[in-house]
Amino acid sequence: MNPTMDILLKRRSIRAYQERPVADPEREAILGAALRAPTAGNMMLYSVVHVRSQETKDTLARTCDNQPFIAKAPLVLLFLADYQRWYDYYHVSGVAQLPGVRGEPLQKPEEGDLFLACCDALIAAQTAVIAAESLGIGSCYIGDILENCEVHRDLFKLPRYTFPICLLCLGYPSQQQLERPLTTRFDEKFVVFEDAYRSLDVREYEEMFRRAQEQLARSGPGPEGVENPGQMNYVRKFRAEFSQEMRRSVKAMLRAWEPG
Repeated sequence: MNPTMDILLKRRSIRAYQERPVADPEREAILGAALRAPTAGNMMLYSVVHVRSQETKDTLARTCDNQPFIAKAPLVLLFLADYQRWYDYYHVSGVAQLPGVRGEPLQKPEEGDLFLACCDALIAAQTAVIAAESLGIGSCYIGDILENCEVHRDLFKLPRYTFPICLLCLGYPSQQQLERPLTTRFDEKFVVFEDAYRSLDVREYEEMFRRAQEQLARSGPGPEGVENPGQMNYVRKFRAEFSQEMRRSVKAMLRAWEPG
């Protein structure tokens, strides 16, 4: 197996780090790789905020669903979907004076533009993750940056057409993290389809979640009468308080991208 495939197949989320900084050459290499990531129309519809302030990290550890390890991460990067830069440049470059546009209101970014920018930002983030892994630096995605949008907008002075799509914590893994078993993934047959989407049947779901069902049976009765992994996921994740806050926060951020 080649080294790249080895990195991809052995990568895991790292939430505990050595007391060792990520030096500037490594940080610059990680960001340099991110900036070479695939991007829609070569527009680079994202920005990256290097979070240096310990006070800001401490705040994020609270606002991102109370995860103390965020405050201890040697390197924290915020990836923003960003159409503000292009929208501002349209003004600076005199788009409104073009003969074919003159007299019309300047088109503003909308939801489709946001989705495209989110793709750009996430592709750049994952490229940074793999670059870091190649340098022996572990990482963990923090999706909870989608919560508490009012706090995060003020914290990072985010303009209207930006969207904090993911936070990355990076650092050299502790020995315990290196020895932790890899988490399992769904088998390919349940995820990869030929030519068109296919809904799974009851038998396939039973096979897909058999291991999780066995683990649940060994651990005893779950909360609120939980009997299977589907119920457990719904109660612990989908219906959880942090998920409700994420939905509220994302709706609030989307309103900035609505026409009008």
